[in-house]
Amino acid sequence: MTADDIAALYASRGDLAYDGEGITQWQHAWQCGELAREAGATPALQLAAWLHDLGHLMTGLDGTPTLQGHDDRHESLAARVLEPLFGTAVAAPVALHVLAKRYLVSTQPRYRDRLSPDSVRSLALQGGTMDDAACGAFARQAFADDAVRLRVWDDTGKRSDWQPVVDASARLRKLMDAVAAAEGGRR
Repeated sequence: MTADDIAALYASRGDLAYDGEGITQWQHAWQCGELAREAGATPALQLAAWLHDLGHLMTGLDGTPTLQGHDDRHESLAARVLEPLFGTAVAAPVALHVLAKRYLVSTQPRYRDRLSPDSVRSLALQGGTMDDAACGAFARQAFADDAVRLRVWDDTGKRSDWQPVVDASARLRKLMDAVAAAEGGRR
């Protein structure tokens, strides 16, 4: 997959909406990217915020998989595609953002109250809360802090009253190009 393929996937499937979210995948991606930018995140973490749910689009599934009791493992699917293009600083937070939700629900019990209905359904399918050992193991992973930040943006970036700006696609493309160029310089 290339950056062009990612842009095409959002163009063709970005209007996909999940039950209980009230926004499309494209709107959610933009909102998460904007939240990361406003928080002063690195370009790599901003891109992870934009692309963390790319795997949902890659599955080809329509509707809401959680309503059928299906975990599409979107985080793993996306991380595998993103790592060779943009590096570990993008792929690792994406790979860990589901575990970050489980971690936050386990360590901050009121966090569950902030989850959308679809996130609550997926939480159960993804393993639910973690025990203390699993929380410790998660927290010790490289990029765990970035994954937690991404998770908070993921849960916050679901506002139907906040729409993407006209140049959102161009912003995403510019960010993908910049992160890919920076990553290419390190390899």
